[in-house]
Amino acid sequence: MQQRTLGTQGLSVSALGLGCMGMTWAYGSGDEKSGIDTIHRALDLGVNFLDTAEIYGPYTNEELVGKALAGKRDGVIIATKFGFRVRGGIRGVDGTPGNVKRVADESLKRLNTDVIDLYYQHRRDPDVPIEETVGAMKELVTEGKVRYLGLSEVGAEHLRRANAVHPISALQSEYSLWERDVEDLFPLLQELGIGFVPYSPLGRGFLTGAVTVESLGADDWRRTNPRFTEENAAKNRGLVEIVERVAKRKHATPAQIALAWTLAQGEHIVPIPGTKRVKYLEDNVGAASVTLEPSDLADLDTLKGRVAGDRYAPDMMALIDR
Repeated sequence: MQQRTLGTQGLSVSALGLGCMGMTWAYGSGDEKSGIDTIHRALDLGVNFLDTAEIYGPYTNEELVGKALAGKRDGVIIATKFGFRVRGGIRGVDGTPGNVKRVADESLKRLNTDVIDLYYQHRRDPDVPIEETVGAMKELVTEGKVRYLGLSEVGAEHLRRANAVHPISALQSEYSLWERDVEDLFPLLQELGIGFVPYSPLGRGFLTGAVTVESLGADDWRRTNPRFTEENAAKNRGLVEIVERVAKRKHATPAQIALAWTLAQGEHIVPIPGTKRVKYLEDNVGAASVTLEPSDLADLDTLKGRVAGDRYAPDMMALIDR
């Protein structure tokens, strides 16, 4: 698979990554064997960029990734995240230097590795200056425990301030055909030489046309998401129909079209579609071979600004820094 470069520090990854969260958390019950099989198949297909986090589970997702990479670590880029206060349940954000370093040490053990390739702050802590948080992250680079630094869901001011402490290789934020607010940051990313890693590039599965409100299990987190209420999902179905029309014209699947669109937005962009099943992984990887013509891109651009519902419930939206 084609490689893309994130940032200015030499981080090279496959053009498509793999989001591992759903293998153990949020999207219904997970199956360890299925998750490990999916990771192994991803490596076979040239996908070498795996995304996880302390909070996913919590802890169990990193442990699964560590098991999957036993004997297969060489050439794999592991991205993980800190930033929440997890002790005794998830109780807000924590960007203190002590938490930065404690989580790194614990993640190294769970991942069964001696270095984290890309270490993100998951959400900014408004009570801790970004310079203090990134300063502690920088020390981890100096100590050899971390190779590259990233931030997730931060705005322009804090991104610039963080990058002044240590070069930021990647910004991770939600981005897809139905979520484009982060495009306001693209000029700054270009100015600072920061790569962009979109999560949920398939709109949490909705843009594939295969996910409906009725199909979600009782324990599926998406049931709490405003875009998946019955009313909003019915409105958003019209967006999927546009993707499906382009897919039919290109002899591709809607998932491949949504991902091909994301890839077409710039060489600095590396989406990380998540899945816990090999068949969906293989479908997603096919997006790398899809070329969208200007007419296709124009049709897909009509989705902009038309989504019904916020991308998170209010308490989670409050953690987004813009």
